[in-house]
Amino acid sequence: MQDMKRGILIALLAAVSGGLAAWIVTKAATPETVERVTVAPDGSQFRTVNLSLDDYPDFTFAAESAVDAVVYVKVVSRETTRQAPSILDFFFGYEGAPQERERVGSGSGVIIRQDGYIVTNNHVIEGATEIEVTLTNNKTFKAELIGTDPATDIALIKVDAQGLPVIPFGDSDRLRLGEWVLAIGSPYNLRSTITAGIVSAKGRSMPNYDGEFKIESFIQTDAAVNPGNSGGALVDKAGNLVGINTAIVSQTGAYAGYSFAVPVNIVKKIVSDLIDYGSVRRALLGVTMRPIDQKIADELKLSSLNGVYIVEVLPGSAADKAGVKEKDVLVMIDSMKVTNASSVQEMVNRFYPGDKAVLTVIRDGREKELEVTFKGTTEENGTVTEDGSVAFYGATIREVSKETKERLGIKSGVEIVSVGPGKIMDAGVSEGFVILYVNDQPVSKPQDVINIIKKSKRAVFIEGLTSYGKVSYFGFGI
Repeated sequence: MQDMKRGILIALLAAVSGGLAAWIVTKAATPETVERVTVAPDGSQFRTVNLSLDDYPDFTFAAESAVDAVVYVKVVSRETTRQAPSILDFFFGYEGAPQERERVGSGSGVIIRQDGYIVTNNHVIEGATEIEVTLTNNKTFKAELIGTDPATDIALIKVDAQGLPVIPFGDSDRLRLGEWVLAIGSPYNLRSTITAGIVSAKGRSMPNYDGEFKIESFIQTDAAVNPGNSGGALVDKAGNLVGINTAIVSQTGAYAGYSFAVPVNIVKKIVSDLIDYGSVRRALLGVTMRPIDQKIADELKLSSLNGVYIVEVLPGSAADKAGVKEKDVLVMIDSMKVTNASSVQEMVNRFYPGDKAVLTVIRDGREKELEVTFKGTTEENGTVTEDGSVAFYGATIREVSKETKERLGIKSGVEIVSVGPGKIMDAGVSEGFVILYVNDQPVSKPQDVINIIKKSKRAVFIEGLTSYGKVSYFGFGI
């Protein structure tokens, strides 16, 4: 009888243990996320999802590991002006007493190397006579400017220190839409401020009204970014640097739901060039392009709206040498698919002058592969190019043709043949401009222009005619 009771007890314990084990296994294998589909009275359906705690993002590691590598950047700029002369000054020939005016600005920066290299925005330090960096532990250092790249709005500065905390580089190409990111900086002088958001879009560009050459392929997020965040870090959940916060779109000047960051894959190349060469060695394709719309797709019988439509190919450019033609559709550079003009800029920006790549274009309904050898954005002034023109601050010039002389009614001059990134483009000058005078001296051939500029100490003033014969002037500093 006792043995029977013992057997029953053992059987009950085994059953309870088995049930408990089954419940634990089922609980471990089944997530706590519960999904329900509800049918409304009108027959429409909607889904509700209850997430477990594990499904919510935890930013503590990313924030704590990255915040010490984001610094406060203070910039001081000084300019000297002269006080307006009084009536006595006119009598005695005084020019008015000089006055020095000081302006103070601020932004953020990201330490990328333990020996003191810091990335920030060009617009943060532009025009600064002094740069000061403050770490999260309140240590302050004077910083020197290593180099800038206005085209991407990136600048590199350095402090004299060792063993600084850094943020490791991530891979901005692998960012996904909807992925969580953190923005770290010092908005409104609130040091080490951390905000969170998601990647709203990639490859964004913004309207550019100043006519300057820009490389724009921004990461758009809805992480709150305000004045002072510029130059700060955009990091992923693992604490890796994926972008440098640069701009906001707002009618008030404060955050309005949109912020933009330069992708770290662009930043890495810019920084490497500034450290190794002191300037950016940028490849140039030499085309103007526009998005593919349905009208172009129908006209060219394209199967999709992917790629960019080539509007113009600059004479003598890398694209011209490769055989790219107007009305081609560029769909791929090497193995990278082209989605828009910003993506083309970002891809080309990864190459160096002299690098080769394969361009895939659609022409007459067929795909065609063209090998391109990228050229630099500028050549040394006075360098004779392959087509016989002469390099001139990002543009090329040559002696004006007989036909142009007759059309404009002039005896001599120097024509601007092409315009690329550089001082000529920054001055807003277009191709076809004919230079007649440089610093009030007449010119008839490119070497005249180069020789006069070599003797100039501060600035260049150019007078000439536009392509349609209107007298025009422009100047730039050297």
